[in-house]
Amino acid sequence: MGTFYRAPKPGEPPFVEVGTKVGADTTVGIVEVMKLMSSIQAGAEGEVTRVLVEDGQLVEAGQPLFVLRVVP
Repeated sequence: MGTFYRAPKPGEPPFVEVGTKVGADTTVGIVEVMKLMSSIQAGAEGEVTRVLVEDGQLVEAGQPLFVLRVVP
């Protein structure tokens, strides 16, 4: 369990929004667990079609954070 952040710092724009095209290694957010920040990558090439979690929301391992339309 950790806290999900959509932006690199408070007050800065989110890493991605709906409509953002991403590569597999594009950072889409950060998860903080016990003061350790871990960057989260998209994991696939595509376009963000939906954001499933809010900034500052608690998330669990394996929980979907975004929906991507994958580009073959």
